[in-house]
Amino acid sequence: MSLASNIKRIRPETAMARPMQKGQQTKAAIVDAALGLATQIGLEGLSIGALAEVMQMSKSGVFAHFGSREELQISVVREYHTRFEDEVFYPAMSAPRGLPRLRALFDNWMKRTSVEIESGCIYISGAVEFDDRPGPVRDALASSVNTWLTAMRRAVEIAVSEGHLSPGTDASQMAFEIHALILALHYEVRFLRSPDSLRRAVTAFEGIVTRFSAASAPAAPSATAARTPRNLPRSGAVR
Repeated sequence: MSLASNIKRIRPETAMARPMQKGQQTKAAIVDAALGLATQIGLEGLSIGALAEVMQMSKSGVFAHFGSREELQISVVREYHTRFEDEVFYPAMSAPRGLPRLRALFDNWMKRTSVEIESGCIYISGAVEFDDRPGPVRDALASSVNTWLTAMRRAVEIAVSEGHLSPGTDASQMAFEIHALILALHYEVRFLRSPDSLRRAVTAFEGIVTRFSAASAPAAPSATAARTPRNLPRSGAVR
C-alpha cells in the first residue's frame, strides 16, 4: 500500500489528536525542567522567562501551556507530589499490612530524603516561601502535604488494628513525630551538614516505634538501618 493510501486511511480525529499529544509532551517536558529549577531556586524563583531560556523556547511558547506563572508553580507542585507518591507511597503498598508497611513508608521516605540532600524538597522550601501567603499555590502545597500525612496516619491506624502497635496509640501523634523527624533530618543534613544525621534519624524512628509498639510486637530492625548513610540514595489512602 502506498504512502498516499496510508495518509487517506487516517481518520480526521486521529490527525487532530496528534498535535494535542505533542503539546502534552511539550508541557510535560516544561514541567520537568521547571521542577528541576524549583528544587534549586524554589517555587518563587520560577519565571516564564528563565524557563523559556532553559527550554530554548520563546516566552510566549511557554506561556501558552500554562497561562500564568502561578499555574506553572501549581503544575510543579502536582508533578512533585506525583513523583513522591511513585517513589515513597506506592512501593510500600507491596509490604504486609501493619508495621511492615509503616516501616516501608519510612524507609522509602528516607531514600528520597537522601537524594534531596543535594536537590532540596519542594514541600519544605515551598512551606517557607508560602506559609504566610494565601492563594492557590499555597493551597496546592498544603493539600499535597496533608494527603501524605493522612496516608501516614492511616498506616499507623492499620498497624494498631493489626496488633503491631498499642491499642492506645495516638495515630496523629505518631505521624506527627515521624514527620517532625524528617523535617529535622533535612535541617541537619542540608543546613548543618551533620555527617551522622541519617543514622540518627533511623535510631529516632526505631525509638518512636518502640514507644508505641504493643508489648508482644517483635522489634524487627528497619530495612534502612542495614544501609550506611553513604549508600542511602508519588500518597492516596492506605489500604
